[in-house]
Amino acid sequence: MASLQGDSAVKETPAVAGEHTAAGDAVRGTSKSGVGVIGTSETGIGAWGGSKSSSGVGGMSETGVGVHGVSKAGPGVRGDAENGDGVFGYSKAATGVHGMTESGTGVLGGSQTGVAVWGGSQTSSGVGGMSDSGFGVHGVSKSGPGVRGDSELGEGVHGETKSPTVAAIAAFNLNPAGTGAAIFAKKEGNSGHAGFFIGNVQVTGNLVAEGDISLQNADCAEEFDLAVGTAEPGTVMVLGEEGALHESARAYDKRVAGVISGAGDYKPGIVLDKKHAASNRQPVALLGKVFCKVDAAYAPVQIGDLLTTSDTPGHAMKANDPFEAFGAVIGKALRPLHDGRGLIPILVALQ
Repeated sequence: MASLQGDSAVKETPAVAGEHTAAGDAVRGTSKSGVGVIGTSETGIGAWGGSKSSSGVGGMSETGVGVHGVSKAGPGVRGDAENGDGVFGYSKAATGVHGMTESGTGVLGGSQTGVAVWGGSQTSSGVGGMSDSGFGVHGVSKSGPGVRGDSELGEGVHGETKSPTVAAIAAFNLNPAGTGAAIFAKKEGNSGHAGFFIGNVQVTGNLVAEGDISLQNADCAEEFDLAVGTAEPGTVMVLGEEGALHESARAYDKRVAGVISGAGDYKPGIVLDKKHAASNRQPVALLGKVFCKVDAAYAPVQIGDLLTTSDTPGHAMKANDPFEAFGAVIGKALRPLHDGRGLIPILVALQ
């Protein structure tokens, strides 16, 4: 056997040598409860296996560890191969190759041109990582991706967390002068989205859009303080002396501010000056379509009629007097209301 110490091969006499010219085992160890074969060395290799076409050392176990190596300072198990597997582990029920360490690296793979560590599975994870407090899987690269995930039909990278405070996926660009994004997403073609969110999205910096912005909801609203309690969506509101809004209560009121947003099928598309900490605030539609309370007892309302405040609290009416309506117009009716009171959609246009 040739020594691995130094660059030159030195002839040594092995403690145990086995040779078989047929297809059987040169050396074989069997144990029901202990170690089948154990090799110990103070400076060299405890056990060495070499093969020209198959595995140098093969370990197999139905319930335990296929190959178990222990070292105080060097590698517990080391495998070198020019064309085949450096280390191959196979298990029917447990781990094929298991690496564990108290302070260093459990399993370390290095490669100059190929894949350092590769895992493949037909039904489960190709590579699995677990940690109680550190990284489950940690990838480091100087110029390429630290971690890369490719999939033909599934997700390339999937992250989940049950934490009440941290994100499932976190991205940081730590270069203050860098122009690259912390997260970059690209979608080929015009179908689908580069980013899709279910739930609220918060942006603390500037938001720049080079294309169109499409909003599913209807009106542009702004939050205002209410003088007393809350108001039903669709209620006509007027400005108060202290700046807070009140429910309208007289006809042709030039203090009209708008309509409480959110009634019927129309929800606010944009809400300005939103303050989550303040409880006595509601969005008031200033522009766009909104459902509004209307009282047709003063005059039937037709499509296109101008609307103003009425004596009915919180209700609009048809503006029959153009001189009185100047400065008190709420908007235009989009549906008729022939009699009684009701909610109809209007086009908000304060004037």
